[in-house]
Amino acid sequence: MTTDHPDLAALQARLAAFAAARDWQPFHTPKNLAAALSVEAAELLEIFQWLTPEQAADVMADDGTAHRVRDEVADVLAYLLQFCDVLGIDLLEALAAKIDRNEERFPRPDSSSG
Repeated sequence: MTTDHPDLAALQARLAAFAAARDWQPFHTPKNLAAALSVEAAELLEIFQWLTPEQAADVMADDGTAHRVRDEVADVLAYLLQFCDVLGIDLLEALAAKIDRNEERFPRPDSSSG
């Protein structure tokens, strides 16, 4: 596995170019992309549907299942990046802001108590 990874902006641009080359932009509405994202997340969940916690923890040990998991994770990320692109959302900025809000909402338990 290579450690040379494209950044999110490069992947977003590549996805946009891929869709543009196929004239898919009319179909890439926020609603359609949110629906596609939900479907792909469900396909990821389907892999784990009937697994025990132990089997789920070992899912990447089987090459075939690991390949399916990686593909579904990629599909989820692809649709999320396209969704963010269409709506002008900076994904990393949105995540950082959400983590900040969660840190305020759910403060770390005081280690001196208890």
